[in-house]
Amino acid sequence: MALIQYITQIQFEFGAIGLLGATCERIGIRRPLIVTDRGVRAAGIIDTVLAALGQAGTVAVYDGTPPNPNEAAVREAVHAYREGECDGIVAVGGGSSIDLAKGVAVCATHDGPLQSFAVIEGGADRITSRTAPVIAVPTTAGTGSEVGRGAILILDDGRKVGVISPFVVPKVAICDPALTPGLPPALTAATGMDAIAHCIETFLSPAFNPPADGIALDGLWRAWRHIERATREPGDRDARLNMMSASMQGALAFQKGLGCVHSLSHSLGGIDPRLHHGTLNAIFLPAVIAFNQSAASVRDEEKLARLANAMRLGSSDEVGPAVRAMTERLGLPTGPPNWA
Repeated sequence: MALIQYITQIQFEFGAIGLLGATCERIGIRRPLIVTDRGVRAAGIIDTVLAALGQAGTVAVYDGTPPNPNEAAVREAVHAYREGECDGIVAVGGGSSIDLAKGVAVCATHDGPLQSFAVIEGGADRITSRTAPVIAVPTTAGTGSEVGRGAILILDDGRKVGVISPFVVPKVAICDPALTPGLPPALTAATGMDAIAHCIETFLSPAFNPPADGIALDGLWRAWRHIERATREPGDRDARLNMMSASMQGALAFQKGLGCVHSLSHSLGGIDPRLHHGTLNAIFLPAVIAFNQSAASVRDEEKLARLANAMRLGSSDEVGPAVRAMTERLGLPTGPPNWA
């Protein structure tokens, strides 16, 4: 039996950040902890968030999120949450800040270390409705963590694990494309390729979920047409809107499942936290498509043809090479320096 469920409330428009104060009030957050990183704070986005909250004097801010969030940062942010007597979290940033916020939401309200809530440790059943409410405000267009049911975090022992539960899905995602134009071109490109990887990989997943397939194809259609413009023309509102939508759609769809691309990129990200997740996805995606194509069934070939159509390519054989060519045009690496 297929379980199909979508997913949380999404506020999506230019200026949506102005809804933050009323959203906190509606879901009962009176003393929020803002979880973010120093780059987002330096860009002035936290000032915008505080103004939208309208209660700057009662807001705690944790801005120590590392590029690959880890257990030590979870502990620090939990300390800030408890010290501030907070009752909810506003996650502001890319996937790292939003994933960290989810880890804090669990660990601040449950007994036990982060490790005990990892799926690989049987932790999903230990996460309950006591989890602190999270409002997610993405400032990148890539991970889609604002609508995801999981967080990817690095434990003290170096393992990169998933903390997955319906209770960690943000109560509301506030998607405001006006928060993204300041993102550097390289990060716009890398996070955008992350969204493309999500849409492609979840569409190719064998699970039966037609709504997810439709969402993934439309997300790919948007991302493929707008990623270069968003990267080269940061102020292009239409490109920014479509990339943020594609990011959100990719994550809505990957409730269906992902695949080998993410298995590889998460493993390498755990070994070397300096490696950017979206860039790794862009590197691995063409090779995984080629590998899967070599053993494709008739049904798989049909799905590859549908991907090619969404990307306006002539045939399914062009999908992998087109992804690699896009990665090159965006100025991202297609492999480590010693790769051919």
